[in-house]
Amino acid sequence: TAEVEARSLPMELSEKGGVQNNGFVQNEDFEDKETATGSQEETPKTCSVDVDPGAVEETVLKPYAGMPKEVLLQFSSQARYRVTREILFWLVIAGAIVLVCATIAIIALSPKCLDWWQASPIYQIYPRSFRDSNMDGNGDLKGIQEKLDHITYLNIKTIWITSFFKSPLKDLGYGAEDFYDIDPIFGSMTDFENLIAAIHDKGLKVIMDLIPNHTSDKHRWFQLSRNRTGKYTDYYIWQDCRQAAGSVIPPNNWVSVFGNSSWHFDDVRKQCYFHQFGKEQPDLNFRNAAVQQEIHDIIKFWLGKGVDGLSFGTVKFLLEATHLRDEPPVNKSQNEESITAYSQLYHDYTTTQVGLHDIIRSFRHTMDEFSREPGRYRFMGSDDDEKEDIEATMMYYGTTFIQEADFPFNFNLINMKNLSGNSVSEAVNSWMKNMPAGKWPNWAGGSPNADRISTRIGKEYINVMNMLLLTLPGTPVTYYGEEIGMENIASENVSEEHVNSGPAVATLPEKSPMQWDGKVNAGFTEGNSSWLPVNSDYQSVNVEMQSAWSNSSLALYRALTQLRNEELPMNRGWMCHVWNDSNVFVYVRELDGLDRVFMMVLNFGQEATTDLQARVPNLPSEAVVRLSTHFSNAGKVVNTKLIKTEMGEGLVLEYTTAKPVHTMEAFQGKCFVAEKACYSKALNLLYVNC
Repeated sequence: TAEVEARSLPMELSEKGGVQNNGFVQNEDFEDKETATGSQEETPKTCSVDVDPGAVEETVLKPYAGMPKEVLLQFSSQARYRVTREILFWLVIAGAIVLVCATIAIIALSPKCLDWWQASPIYQIYPRSFRDSNMDGNGDLKGIQEKLDHITYLNIKTIWITSFFKSPLKDLGYGAEDFYDIDPIFGSMTDFENLIAAIHDKGLKVIMDLIPNHTSDKHRWFQLSRNRTGKYTDYYIWQDCRQAAGSVIPPNNWVSVFGNSSWHFDDVRKQCYFHQFGKEQPDLNFRNAAVQQEIHDIIKFWLGKGVDGLSFGTVKFLLEATHLRDEPPVNKSQNEESITAYSQLYHDYTTTQVGLHDIIRSFRHTMDEFSREPGRYRFMGSDDDEKEDIEATMMYYGTTFIQEADFPFNFNLINMKNLSGNSVSEAVNSWMKNMPAGKWPNWAGGSPNADRISTRIGKEYINVMNMLLLTLPGTPVTYYGEEIGMENIASENVSEEHVNSGPAVATLPEKSPMQWDGKVNAGFTEGNSSWLPVNSDYQSVNVEMQSAWSNSSLALYRALTQLRNEELPMNRGWMCHVWNDSNVFVYVRELDGLDRVFMMVLNFGQEATTDLQARVPNLPSEAVVRLSTHFSNAGKVVNTKLIKTEMGEGLVLEYTTAKPVHTMEAFQGKCFVAEKACYSKALNLLYVNC
C-alpha cells in the first residue's frame, strides 16, 4: 500500500500543479538497497518531477523583510529603484553645494564683526583711587578685582588701568623704576595675575598704560648710564653743559612740559641729561636700537601675562632733533632768558620728529605677533593730545596699508574752551571729517589729567554729556566716577604732601577716591584715611544710592549702554549732523535697510525750542522719546516741529521713515560711517554691499 501511494504521488502533484522535492521525501527502495549491498558504491537516483510551466511563469518574487543579499541585488538593479536612488544622490550633492555656496556668499557679503575694543565702552581706572582692599588708604589691584561686578553692571566689557609699574611715584607713577614689576602700593605680580584671570573669567578685557618715553632716575638703566657702563652709556640723551658763574648753562632753550629748562646736570657723569617732563624722569634715547629693543621686550612681557591691549602715552616725545637748535619762541619779541614756560615755544624740534611713526609701527608689529590666536586681538592705542593739530593726531591711525594705533585717544570734547551746541558740534565734526576713511572714532569726556565733567562744564550737564558719549559712533571712554557725576575735590584740600612732585599737584583734584556708598570714606577704604580726601558730597553722590534711584545719573548711564548694545544703528550705523546752534546739537543714527531711526537732541546751553521739520525734509510729524535725561519723559510722543529742551536736557527720539537722512542730497558731507553695514529684513542679517 505504501508503494502504491508513493508511486501515485507524482501523479497527484502533477494534477495539483505542484513540484516534488526529494529533499523532503524519503526513498524507501534506495534505503533498502543501500542496506542490502552494504559496502557497494552509492548509486545516484534520479527523480522525475512533473512541473506545470504556466504555474512557474505566474509565480512573482516580491521584496520581503530580511531578504538575503542575493535577492536584494535582484531588486536594486531594477530601473524604478536605480533611478530613484540616483535622483536622491544628486539631490544631496546639489543641496551640499548650495549650502557651501550660501555659506561662502554670507561670509563674503557679511561685514566684519566689531572687535571687542569697538563693541564696548572703555572704563578708565586710576588704580590708586578706585578701591582700597588692605586699609592702607591707597587703591590697589585687589580692590579693582573686588569691584569687577560694577563694571559688568554698567554693561561695559573693557577696563583701562593707568600706570601701576614700580615707581618712586614722581608725577604720580608715570616714571617707571622697573617696567617688569608692580609697585608695592598696588600689590604684587600675583595680585596682577589673579586680577587678569578674574577679568577674563567675567568675559572682560583689560588695557594697561605704557609710557616708553622716559624712566625714573632710579631705574637701573639710568644708574648704569650715568656711570657709562657698557651698552647703557647711550640709553639716555646726554650733552655737555657750559659752566658760567657757578651755574650750568644748558645746550639750548628747550623747556620741559612742567616748565624751566629740560636739561639737568648730573654730578656723577658731569653732563646734562634731557627730560621732557620732571627732572626725575630722564628721556630714553630712542635713536639707540638697543633702547627700542628693550621696549619691545617689555611689550612682549605684559602681553604674555594676558593683557589684551596697551595704551602708549607721550609717544610724540620719543624723538628729538639731533642738531639741538633753539626752538622758536611764540612771541619773537620776548627776552630769551625769560622763557621758562612750555607754552612760550613752538616745539618743532622736540615733538613728532621724522622717524617717530616708524617706531610706533614697530610697536604695532610686535603686538600683532600676539594677535594671531583667534579671539585674542591685542588693542593698541596712543595717548597723545595734539590739541590744535588735528592732522598730526590722525597720523597715529597709520595709513591704508600700514597700521599704527587702532585709534589715538580723542580729547576734543575735553579741550573745548566753552560749552555750547556749536562748540560740541565743532569738536565732533573736527574728528569725523579728518579721520581717515575706514578708521574707528572714539570719544573721551574725562581723564586723569583733566577736570571732571561736572567741574569743567557744570554738574547740570553731566547726563547730557554721557548721552553724547554713548550715542556717537565709535568707542566711548568713561573715566571712573563719571557715571555717577563725581566732581573734583576742592583744591585747598590738596597739597604737595599728597605727592612727591610739585607739578603733579595740579592734576590731583580729579583723582579723588571713588564714591561707593555713604559710609565713612565713601566705601573706598575701611582704614582710617585715604591717600586723597573724599569729596564732601559723597553721601548724596555714590554708587549705592544711585543704584536704588531710577532717575539717577547711574540709571541713565546703564540705560544708554543697554541701548547702545541692543540697537544696530547705535553701534555701527550712520551718524548725520542735522543741526546745531548756541543751545542744541542734533544728529541721527541710521542703518541702511532699517527704517527705524534714532535722533539725538542734546541741549548744551539754555532752554530752547527747535523746529526739526524745517531742518529735515520728510521728517515724521511725531517721534517717541526712547530715552531722556528726565526719565519721566521716556515713552512720550513729541511734535518734531516744536521740540523743547531744558538746560542740560538730552532726548533720544525714535521714529520710522522710508527716507533716511544719509540718503538726502542736502546732508551730503554731513554724514559719516566707520564700519558700513546694511540690514536685510528678509534674512535678518547684515551685509556690506549696500
